[in-house]
Amino acid sequence: MDRVTPSGRPIIAAQRAEWRGYGVSNEQRSRPGRSGSDMGAPAVGAALVDTRGERPRWRQRVSTTLALIRANPTGRLALKVFVAVTGAIVVTVGIALIPLPGPGWLLVIAGLGIWAVEFHWARRLLTFTRRHVYSWTSWVTRQSLSVRFVIGAVGIVFVSTVVWLSLKYSVGIDVVAWVLDRLKAS
Repeated sequence: MDRVTPSGRPIIAAQRAEWRGYGVSNEQRSRPGRSGSDMGAPAVGAALVDTRGERPRWRQRVSTTLALIRANPTGRLALKVFVAVTGAIVVTVGIALIPLPGPGWLLVIAGLGIWAVEFHWARRLLTFTRRHVYSWTSWVTRQSLSVRFVIGAVGIVFVSTVVWLSLKYSVGIDVVAWVLDRLKAS
């Protein structure tokens, strides 16, 4: 008997787990702490594949692997701990890099993406962030070239100020004073 979601789509991960000899029970899908709308649905991240539109093979493989790990209570706990620690490391490094030029915010969003594999709050926050980044980007691209130039200049001034203040108060190097001293010397 094929397991299906409430919308009637087959749960491919559960089928693959059963083919490999692993049991994926319904009580694992409806574990405590889940909302009523999730009851009876597969575990977070399980492969829900609509047979009408195929997903890329690598995504099916990842979903199947995650479903197999979640099929075992110890694996589920280990996966949750691994995702929590890995996401925390990536987010922490990203936050540390925010004042510096580089991929600070990108790493914070990547850490949210890692957390979103297991945690519903992170998935909601990531969706919120994506929605606002896309709306900001589309708004900026609709503006004239002069407005985009002003936005870019404000961004450069902001990043430069943050870098200057970070260097001045954390390392003790005052770049502005150093540049002014060099200009007076010449």
